Amino acid sequence: MRWITCFGHKNMAQPIDDIELAWSSLRDSADTSGWRSISIATVNGCALRAGRSFPEKSEALLAGFASTTVPAAEKLPESQGFAVARVDFRGNGMTWLALTRNPHGSLDLFGAMVADVVNAMCHESGADEQRLLRVFLGRIRAWQEFMRKGAQALSPEAEIGLIGELALLRSIIDAGVPPVVAIESWVGPINGIQDFQLGTGAMEVKATLSPTGFPAKIGSLDQLDDSTRQPLFVAGARLRQTDSGYALPEFVEAMRLTIKGEAEAERLMSERLVAAGYFDAHIDRYSRRFVHAGTRLIEVIEGFPRLTTGSVPAGIMRAMYEIDLDKAPGDSVGIEDALKKLGAI
Repeated sequence: MRWITCFGHKNMAQPIDDIELAWSSLRDSADTSGWRSISIATVNGCALRAGRSFPEKSEALLAGFASTTVPAAEKLPESQGFAVARVDFRGNGMTWLALTRNPHGSLDLFGAMVADVVNAMCHESGADEQRLLRVFLGRIRAWQEFMRKGAQALSPEAEIGLIGELALLRSIIDAGVPPVVAIESWVGPINGIQDFQLGTGAMEVKATLSPTGFPAKIGSLDQLDDSTRQPLFVAGARLRQTDSGYALPEFVEAMRLTIKGEAEAERLMSERLVAAGYFDAHIDRYSRRFVHAGTRLIEVIEGFPRLTTGSVPAGIMRAMYEIDLDKAPGDSVGIEDALKKLGAI
């Protein structure tokens, strides 16, 4: 049986199956309009309820906040599989948000998302309502990005790419950047142009298993363009596949241990991993084991092999290409020197 553990005014263990059972029991209601719901948890005054809206009978997670409001101008998350909306649920003065499955959205995937959102909120045992609201919306936005990418386990290429990004993130924290700042700078999973935006500049991570050369795929004309953020560094992470190495879930767990006890960093990390396409339910699919053989940091300077909007002939709007990082000019830069040049430490 799958479980959600909640901590609030009272401790409780809530099986995920109970949420699905609640939805099932509400399906045959005689109501023709409005909401029907069943309480599933209370987290520091925030009410969480499994519900259905009628007449559509759509499954939903209702979150009620007694003293926190959502600005009218704030755009709420939505995707092909779900939407979040403000609802007048009980007319009791509380702010209610409904995370509702769209008719064509996968019920299994929606159920997993609801369980994950409830779990994330339940782990914020000492949080105030404002923070709980940020957790609720932040977690859903991470799922929004995850679904946009296909909601599947990572491809082999994306798997090693995530390991490379985690390795650089660990190095940034070890060099003295506060964990919250470091994880906030990791914008690749949330559709950033480069993987990290730190200080005045950025860092783009590439990872390879190639024993010779360093083939790196460049996804756009913007990725190596330093016209808006300077300086720009490329971090080339070289991995070796070996039975004595570590699987992706072990790299993730090591990162979680690094920031353990820092609630905001843990929340951000959890959201970034989901947005990157990493979901704990998929851990059995990551059986390959790797050794991180090192990361080479190179500043993008004149002569660096790249295509940018300003360097290609007029009329070329998009491009994807591949370079060999081993042939890029310039010496390797230490992580601390790079962070100092970025103004991050």
